Amino acid sequence: MADRIGLDQVRSAFAAHRAGEGRAGGSAVVAPGAVDRVELPSPDPRPAAVLCVMFEELDQARVVLTRRSARLRSHTGEVSFPGGRLEPGEPALDAALREAREEIGLEPSEVEVIGELRDLSTWSSRAVIRPFVGVLPGRPVLVANADEVDRVFTVALGDLMAPGVYHEERWDAPDRDGRVPGWSVHFFELRGETIWGATARMLRDLLDIVVPPVAPT
Repeated sequence: MADRIGLDQVRSAFAAHRAGEGRAGGSAVVAPGAVDRVELPSPDPRPAAVLCVMFEELDQARVVLTRRSARLRSHTGEVSFPGGRLEPGEPALDAALREAREEIGLEPSEVEVIGELRDLSTWSSRAVIRPFVGVLPGRPVLVANADEVDRVFTVALGDLMAPGVYHEERWDAPDRDGRVPGWSVHFFELRGETIWGATARMLRDLLDIVVPPVAPT
């Protein structure tokens, strides 16, 4: 049976994280603004922001996810957080909240932002993503914008921690200078859904803050 992770645990973990009390050496204990990938495929990265938002139901924190529409130009059909590119001069948090309202009808006034995850870049879309973490007072009423989202669903954090759900692979790809660096690609295999890539990387960072990995002895 999956462990139960409630919002109180999430709040406490992020309060400790903000205070610098995260476990040293944990993969998620990185200052906001640090980027997961150093090499970008373009000298002109595109800033973006996403919202990792949760609510509690039956004593379990559940995270809101979307399946991207097949009508979009990139990452079609992939599982993601609500979010998108920043408009000129737009603060990253404003962009994340705006995109969440546009994509799934989530009102910004419902969201209490409790922290951030580390920034990361994507290879294919040249985006540098800033993830914000927020909580809701209860299960929201969400409506998918069919032009951008095929499906809105939620997953309990405890289910993401269940045995056999998560795995990591090592992929290689040439950078601009012809080198072939390796990097980790993360996967969560759920019934009917595979979460991978940037979204899985952010979920892994989230879980490492909420349930810090045990350091080897």
